[in-house]
Amino acid sequence: MRSIPLRRLIGAACTIALTAISLTAVVVTPAAAAGATVPFTSLEAEAGSLGGGATSVSLTAAPTTQFSSASLEASGHAYAHLAGTGQSVQWTNNTGSPISAITVRVSIPDTSGGGGQTSTLNLYVDGGLRQALNVNSKQTWLYEGNNNYNGNSQNPSDGNPRVFFDETHTFVTGTPIAAGGTFMLRKDAANSAAFYDIDVVDVENAPAPIAQPANSISITDCGAVSDNTPTNGAAAPASVDSRAAIQNCINQAQSQGRTLWIPAGTFYVKGTQGLQAQGITIAGAGAWHSTIYRDVPLPNSTPLPALWGLNSTTIRNLHVDSNATSRATIDGAGGSMDITGTNWVAEGIWTQHTLSGFWASGTGGSIRNNRLTTIWADGANINNVSMGNSVGNNLTITNNFVRGTGDDALAINSVNYNDIDGTRVYYTPMANAMVTNNTSTAPWGGKGLGIYGGSGHRVENNYVSDTARYIGLGAGRFGVNGNDLSSTTVTGNTVVRSGGNAYSQGQPAFHIGNGGDGQNVGVVDHVTATNNTILNSLYDGIGFSTSTNTQLQNNTVTSPWRNGIVIAPAFYPAPSGSATITGNTVNGGGTPYINNSGGFAASLSGNSWQTGGSTEAPYGGAAAAVPGLVQAENYNTGGQGVAYSVNSINGTANSYRGDGVDLETTSDAGGGYNLGWTSAGQWFHYTVNVATAGTYSVAARVATPAAVTNAFHLVSASGTNLSGNVSLPSTGGWQTWANVTAQVTLPAGLQTLTVYQDNGNWNLNSLQFTSGSTPTANLAAGKPTSESSHSQSYVSGNVTDGNQSSYWESANNAFPQWTQVDLGSAQSVSRVVLQLPAAWGARDQTLSLLASSDGNTFTTVKAAATYTFGPTTTITFPASTQRYWRVNITANTGWPAAQLSEFQIWS
Repeated sequence: MRSIPLRRLIGAACTIALTAISLTAVVVTPAAAAGATVPFTSLEAEAGSLGGGATSVSLTAAPTTQFSSASLEASGHAYAHLAGTGQSVQWTNNTGSPISAITVRVSIPDTSGGGGQTSTLNLYVDGGLRQALNVNSKQTWLYEGNNNYNGNSQNPSDGNPRVFFDETHTFVTGTPIAAGGTFMLRKDAANSAAFYDIDVVDVENAPAPIAQPANSISITDCGAVSDNTPTNGAAAPASVDSRAAIQNCINQAQSQGRTLWIPAGTFYVKGTQGLQAQGITIAGAGAWHSTIYRDVPLPNSTPLPALWGLNSTTIRNLHVDSNATSRATIDGAGGSMDITGTNWVAEGIWTQHTLSGFWASGTGGSIRNNRLTTIWADGANINNVSMGNSVGNNLTITNNFVRGTGDDALAINSVNYNDIDGTRVYYTPMANAMVTNNTSTAPWGGKGLGIYGGSGHRVENNYVSDTARYIGLGAGRFGVNGNDLSSTTVTGNTVVRSGGNAYSQGQPAFHIGNGGDGQNVGVVDHVTATNNTILNSLYDGIGFSTSTNTQLQNNTVTSPWRNGIVIAPAFYPAPSGSATITGNTVNGGGTPYINNSGGFAASLSGNSWQTGGSTEAPYGGAAAAVPGLVQAENYNTGGQGVAYSVNSINGTANSYRGDGVDLETTSDAGGGYNLGWTSAGQWFHYTVNVATAGTYSVAARVATPAAVTNAFHLVSASGTNLSGNVSLPSTGGWQTWANVTAQVTLPAGLQTLTVYQDNGNWNLNSLQFTSGSTPTANLAAGKPTSESSHSQSYVSGNVTDGNQSSYWESANNAFPQWTQVDLGSAQSVSRVVLQLPAAWGARDQTLSLLASSDGNTFTTVKAAATYTFGPTTTITFPASTQRYWRVNITANTGWPAAQLSEFQIWS
């Protein structure tokens, strides 16, 4: 994308009730002090026993594209894949209680034309078939290709899908699954979907329905009629509209001072109107028993209020569902619950498939003990604008479980102003919000927890995990119309496998500062962040943009996939600011601490990288000299997640070094050991001492029985891809060795380089660094070009002008497209370097390399393959002597056209 639009926060809400007023059973998060206490146990499918050829799929490396994937959206960033008859995943009931109810988060395919399908999946108990579970893909599968990024297209031909998982829940028929018993999900012949990607199951012993309370009026007394036909992605076709009856009952309850009772059953609210209540209590029989289902005629052209509009009301113990198929109004997305007033309460609600769960303002309200799953936008958003109120003070979000939201799972959202009908309306900044002991997992859009403006907030003991594309936990301000953040305390939270690559930004797991949503404006001041734990971040652990007087104390960052704590990471500028950074520990990953800003004043003391808390060191105690030879077996010491990261331990050369995880004896000249068992996502650190800053030629000594596209790249300590993605030709065998060269530019002095394995099935023996680039000239520089087409002024001549900021772009939506260079005479070539503008970020293009002696008849030098432009990719091949060289591009994940800024050709 050429620009980064502001992500819009939608102003609507939804609610769904839980099984009981309070959640009081099993803690599913691994950190006892962080997260919600809930009445179910979550069992990851990839950790179950796979049978019949079922496989597990997991995210093994940080995304190189801005688009999504099923593993990225899965909790744990992994799932079990059942694609053949008889494939299964099984668990043992180790909860200590019977299991009478089960929830399955699962993905099945879309139809070829979009719109989804219904199917079944069989549940076995103790080896015997118990029942068929209804599953569907009618409320999943949006497509972001063809300029629909972050949009709501349901056309599969647009490509680049997201929103893979939905949730189905049901009672276990017959006898509950006994403690110690087994249960299994299996794809049988009767289960018609081509595959079942199972993410996680929640198991519980659901409580009996709650009895009708005294002094209450039942909605059935006013004519509401239930229809308990399973919905499975859409409303029951014969259901009765009970909206008028329920509203009549609400009016009677308000006038008589009684509780509104929603008994067991599924009651439909049809059309585009909602329900309004003030000053009463609304109670259901429990989220497993009482359901209000919103059925909007689709496509819908009428603006939708929230299903529930509540003022100073208590609502508890019910389930809310909807037939919405995206977050767009045309697809029926309206909020579940808009709330305002004083001392309101929303508890025991289970919400699904609505635009948002809770959109709430006022004073003294509480959102507690709720379950929110598969929400199109925000889960719980407390603010100062809901239902026309202008304040949001002393509001609480506590002990809620949120999974699979399309925007922020949890948010404190202090708005400064909105422009309404040509008038700018201002609001009172929020104060003293409390967000405590919540679990937020697997949002496919938005943050796990966002703090946007106001003062005096406390965010404590929350568990945030598995964001697909955005920051896990953010403290800042939202956009140009948000309030400044003047003070907040963030303490005791655990953030796991978070961050993301939305808009190709490489977002941190925990972010402090302005600019987190496309607008680098406003004040973020006095954020105190203490005793938080950041684990396995997809990119940087903690990132700072512009902010002042931050106290970052006693936090722990473990095994980030990029760096530990970074001031002014890419796309998060910090031209000014200040922070006191004390007592923090960074283990593993790249560089523990980086300050990329000359204007951000950071005071550091007692951190692990200052006190020797890091155990990483060069092998043998001395850095390898550059120029010189770096042996692959001499990666740094420090262990898994610190000096290296491997997916499995395979080495046979532990006599050389005790942690020789992937080493074997080599038959290459000189003997010794080589690095083998390469695998996507693995990396190894090498500390080097560079004599002089400059450009170096790196000859990688490699062996592989088959060509490998995008085998590896070299990474600097700041996370920069130095070499581009290096592809390997076949050398003829695992111990048949050849050199493949790349160019890197290095500063002088001690530094850590990372060999990052993008794809596996090759061996590495050494890296030979030679001063100066070889060859000294790019053969294509200044040479004439031609093209299949171009857009606007983006002509092919830009690819040989030596300016990486200028570029060629073909006509849109007209693949295949090509550009070529005429070298003037036949030249021996063995490598091309392809670039995009440095500011664009990563994207993938599928391309082949062709050559010709006469400009008419072309032969294929490199067959079509997908290359990651980050923003440079290097393609190597056996030398070929030709005059005309052509890049033929057939796909681009970042734009619906072919794009190149530089086409360099080297002998």
